[in-house]
Amino acid sequence: MAEDPIGPMGGGCLCGAVRFTATPAKLEMDVCHCGMCRKWSGGVFMCVPCGTDVAVEDGASLKSFASSQWGERVFCGNCGTSLFWRMQDGSATMVSLHAFDDGTPFRFAEEIFIDEKPGLYAFANDTRKLTGAQVMAAFASGQGS
Repeated sequence: MAEDPIGPMGGGCLCGAVRFTATPAKLEMDVCHCGMCRKWSGGVFMCVPCGTDVAVEDGASLKSFASSQWGERVFCGNCGTSLFWRMQDGSATMVSLHAFDDGTPFRFAEEIFIDEKPGLYAFANDTRKLTGAQVMAAFASGQGS
């Protein structure tokens, strides 16, 4: 199935202090079950791979937290909205699905760190599922989102 070309999409935080434009790599949404994402987002982190194509209009309210040696979490310092997870070297950015102004075009495609998913919930969707080891191997080989 061929997808329509994806253009830039706008988004922002709850209080409106941060606005961004991002071009998704594809019309797919992924879910991360890792403990850090669950702690940071208050649930699973629903995200859209956008590579390096993310531009923030006014970054004065942006804050970041280096949650590992290679990844950081970016959020609004005013309202706390979780906006992006990105590689510290800038090579990949995952935008929070619900930070987009319109998150409806995306298809739920993949669950990562499936081996860290607690047993108290399960998604009914038929998705690709990757363990933490598989995700880390993909990033190490340059194949990560």
